[in-house]
This record gives sequence, C-alpha cells and structure tokens, in this order.
Amino acid sequence: MREAALLAAALLACTLGMGWLALAMEAHWAQVWPGVPLARPGRLRVLGALALAASLALCLAADHASMAMLVWAMALAASALGVAMALTWRPRWLRGLAWAAR
Repeated sequence: MREAALLAAALLACTLGMGWLALAMEAHWAQVWPGVPLARPGRLRVLGALALAASLALCLAADHASMAMLVWAMALAASALGVAMALTWRPRWLRGLAWAAR
C-alpha cells in the first residue's frame, strides 16, 4: 500500500511539473490566461523542475533504481500527454497552477 501511495504522489508531482513547465511558455500561458501577461516564467520553470525531481525521488523511494527509472519515464510521458490534452481541449483546467507565477 505504501508503494502505491508513493507512486500516486510521484504521478501527481510529475503532472504538476509538466503543467508548470508548459505554463512557463508564453503561448501556453496565453491559452490559459488570454490577455494576461506572463510575469514570472523563471519561477514556473524552477517549480516544474523541482516537481519533476520530487517525482523521481518518490519513484526511487517506492522501488529499486532500475524499476524506479522505468516508472518515472512512463510517468513523464503520461503527464506530458495529459497536460498536452488539457491545453488542447480544456486549457482553463490549468488555471489552478498559475498561482505560482504571481
């Protein structure tokens, strides 16, 4: 049960990281917040990188290194796909992540 919770937290951290990295780009920010200028893209990039590092640490805490890297790579791909789909069809769903830029 502990491993499942760690992996779920890793997937969540990965999704947050991908979302913050996407919002650090002017084009994606404009999709989520039309007409609002992007104030602090550097902060979003740092948060995105930290969230991805945290997801790797959570994967390593859940499994041995070789399995953790595989799971982390799959979580990265799934998170990137999920954020891309959200930006395509429902960009306003990512508005909750924009608090970090303010």
